[in-house]
Amino acid sequence: MRLSIKHTTRYRFSDPVVHALQRLRLTPKATQGQKILKWDMTYENAHEELQYEDQHHNTVTLVAVEPEAREVIVRCEGLVDTEDNAGVIGVHSGHMPLWSFLGQTDLTRPGPSMKKLIRELEAKGETKINILHSLSQSIRDRVEYKTGETQVETTAEEAMKHGSGVCQDHAQIFIGAARALEIPARYVSGYLMMNDRVEQEATHAWAEAHVDGLGWVGFDVSNVISPDPRYVRVATGRDYRDAAPITGISFGARSEDLQVAVAVEQQQVVQQ
Repeated sequence: MRLSIKHTTRYRFSDPVVHALQRLRLTPKATQGQKILKWDMTYENAHEELQYEDQHHNTVTLVAVEPEAREVIVRCEGLVDTEDNAGVIGVHSGHMPLWSFLGQTDLTRPGPSMKKLIRELEAKGETKINILHSLSQSIRDRVEYKTGETQVETTAEEAMKHGSGVCQDHAQIFIGAARALEIPARYVSGYLMMNDRVEQEATHAWAEAHVDGLGWVGFDVSNVISPDPRYVRVATGRDYRDAAPITGISFGARSEDLQVAVAVEQQQVVQQ
């Protein structure tokens, strides 16, 4: 499937910026089942300083905000070809050892609510792949998809206890529980082509778990499916912080307003 993607991020600062750097993880990965045909990034009131690959094989672009700017716009546009591998990415690669995805982080660490779910799954005595599918369904049954209830710093345990959240929360609950079950797991940020609309207000997030004999396998808890050709992987990490689309620091502005517009649609492939 060929997907056309447009992603615009707009920052508005309360006061002129004295100095600001933004770390962007907005370039899709060239990985199994995914080929990047074109990807362009342009900026208003900012300029690219450098680009590098981080420890998770994410392409990171460092941009500097122009002094005195009160608004910054980052535009991404490209074409990506995807395949249907039933969510299977395959063998582990990258600079991070597989065992590093077994350790909990502050955002994924289970508390009482998650531990109760984990005990229920352990009692079933299923195979690892079946446990992971059961985990995905159980999280979705207990944690309603609802915007405005959680923030980027909300932990998996907090979202589980509250009983609502968004894709970021679903993914981090899954990751924390999988690690507690001694299954390596990681966070994925990216794009999803929706069946009912083109325009979206945010990127998407899901989880991947490492299964013996298969390698990394994706689980989109929010939709209770494994990723298909409608999904585009952009960045991976141990939790949201490692794969966040945009992070940074600024001086001279007391606050900032962030607006995101995403459009993902299928493009017809012309046969030669």
